Amino acid sequence: MQKFLSYERGLGRFKPLANVICYDDFDNGFNGWLDLTPNYVEENYESFDSVVDLSSWAPNQLSSASMRFASSHGSMDGTYSLKVSTAPTGGPHTEPPRDGSMGHAIKRLSRYGNPKLIQIEAWYSYTPVQDREGKGEEDIRAIGFFFDVQDSEYRYMPGVRYVNSLGGKLVKKWQYYQVAEGVTPEDWNFGVKDGWCVPGVDNQWYGRRFEDGSADGYQWVPGGEQDLVYNESPDKINWMYFRLTVDIEKREYVELQSGDHVMDMRGIKPTLTEGYASIDNLINPIFFIETDSERSVNLYLDSVVYSTE
Repeated sequence: MQKFLSYERGLGRFKPLANVICYDDFDNGFNGWLDLTPNYVEENYESFDSVVDLSSWAPNQLSSASMRFASSHGSMDGTYSLKVSTAPTGGPHTEPPRDGSMGHAIKRLSRYGNPKLIQIEAWYSYTPVQDREGKGEEDIRAIGFFFDVQDSEYRYMPGVRYVNSLGGKLVKKWQYYQVAEGVTPEDWNFGVKDGWCVPGVDNQWYGRRFEDGSADGYQWVPGGEQDLVYNESPDKINWMYFRLTVDIEKREYVELQSGDHVMDMRGIKPTLTEGYASIDNLINPIFFIETDSERSVNLYLDSVVYSTE
């Protein structure tokens, strides 16, 4: 039998590795992307003790990107994108994330085959709600992405964060997930002894944050300065390309691409931690957004491709 393979037209705007595991166009539904929630396994379905309220994040939505003045923006290629939102609860960037100040979207996957490389790609945009005058770019603190990976030995989280604004001042630089030397579990959990997360797990929530934007869980990407497109009004969104490739054989970063800006990250490693029970071969991709002010902000994902090689 002779087989012919054809690909959807939308894949033409991606650069996937040899094996496309998921091609998620949100015109076709959620495709398994959902809110990131804690483990409700304690008494009365409570979660573990944490300074950060992990149950406070806003639910994700399929959105036509309706705007105050521009009607419905639609997605890059169709009507719907996945909207990841925050509440209007931004606090000082030197403090732990406040309740509802972040939004997340996770897809729960597992290792398939024996790949050397894994890669995530997305077309996305971001904007604050248009609930006041002004451009609003400074209200978006950060957007980010990471993989939650566990192999037969280690759990680790290779990821990146675009720091857009801190305290209302634009920064526009990329960071990567790696824990600084000397960080203790108590530092990581904001003073909670015997906290659930160890340094290197859930950098987006844990680890101390400092005035200049550095943090226990983040390091600045060499050459990571980049002025992403932000249009002149919150109701005008422009779609941008993102790609992160990770070598899970060497357990190190390979490359970050944002638009046409490619950042070589070979040789840089995420922080390895002891494996958790029952999650060997886990690979979860996760996107997130953070607000920098008392204003809700939104991350729109038009489409996402996860591939391996």
